Amino acid sequence: MKILSPRVLRALERFNATYPWDHNAHYHRWILRQLPRRFERALDVGSGSGDLARLLAGRAYAVKAVDSDPVITARAQKLTPAALPVTFDVADAAAEFPAGPYDVITCVATIHHLPFAQTLTRFRRHLAPGGTLVVVGLFRAQTPVDHLLGVVAIPANAAMGWLKNKGRSSPRPLSMTAPTRPADMAFDDIVREARDVLPGARLRRRLFWRYTLVWNQP
Repeated sequence: MKILSPRVLRALERFNATYPWDHNAHYHRWILRQLPRRFERALDVGSGSGDLARLLAGRAYAVKAVDSDPVITARAQKLTPAALPVTFDVADAAAEFPAGPYDVITCVATIHHLPFAQTLTRFRRHLAPGGTLVVVGLFRAQTPVDHLLGVVAIPANAAMGWLKNKGRSSPRPLSMTAPTRPADMAFDDIVREARDVLPGARLRRRLFWRYTLVWNQP
């Protein structure tokens, strides 16, 4: 099901290049609202430039941030004040998962690079009793609802880019240098597999081609 012509997609890409903004950072404040006001240990998987890890450090006694990209991890370390309780490590979460337990685990725009059910199982295993897991992920549009949300997101995306840049062109935000790939799971498949591993998980489609998952360890 094609909603946009290649010509419109190219125009949108040019606009986003001129007025860039971080679609993932848009959800950071929402993530914080899902978490306790204070907690002991947090793990941020796919930490990128470290923006979310630094926000978590305002509530946690210790934050471990891991990412497979050594270049952006080094940038994140440089951007982080030494006084913040954040440790950045280069690690492939599919192969070497940092030992827990953690009171909070976050994962933004990363889980589609990892084996989905296996990664959720690891999150569950390393989450402390009463702990909170929050995932912001990407999904492959499949249903009419998915495509409708994609259409609605286009003008919203342009408006956000214009407002965040105050109408002026701007350098692009820090981005990954490691290879990336598009999401290959449809939202309905994500829901089914997630609830098999995490009974009671709360999932919702979101704007800007994202979904959210929240789960609390019993």
